[in-house]
Amino acid sequence: MLQVMSLTLPRLALAAGASLAALTSLSAPAAAAPPSPLLGPLGSLGQHRGHPHAEADHLTVTVSGVSGGADGTFEVRCHPSGGSHPDADGACQTLERETRWGRGVFAPVPRDTMCTMQYGGPATARVTGTWAGRPVDATFDRSNGCEIARWDRLVPLLPEAGHA
Repeated sequence: MLQVMSLTLPRLALAAGASLAALTSLSAPAAAAPPSPLLGPLGSLGQHRGHPHAEADHLTVTVSGVSGGADGTFEVRCHPSGGSHPDADGACQTLERETRWGRGVFAPVPRDTMCTMQYGGPATARVTGTWAGRPVDATFDRSNGCEIARWDRLVPLLPEAGHA
């Protein structure tokens, strides 16, 4: 047993050292790396105009249950901004700001997340299309604190819904 441990410990130490070296090389300050047209200086997809799929950024937003006449179906195109959305520029800027490498801007709230039990109203939305070269098919509501925060992060892509 002692002989097996003496052979295993050096291998573990070598593997740990190699892992630490790899992590250290990845943790250089973001400002040290030149900005990438796709990832930007801080690892976000923000301003991904150089992205080969940028011209394909096109979303359809269908909203219901929002007071003030915000219900309906709207088209949003980015790069350049356009479509029938009432604030296409604001919607595209919000999407750029919220898009981060490794995190889906349209991802649902994880199932095991603890959320406040508050009701944000009957508003619902569905967003379909393509963003950053990836297909989108996401639904939104305001059924609890997590869903309200998820919705509010995407205003004005999704209309200001207020609180019930």
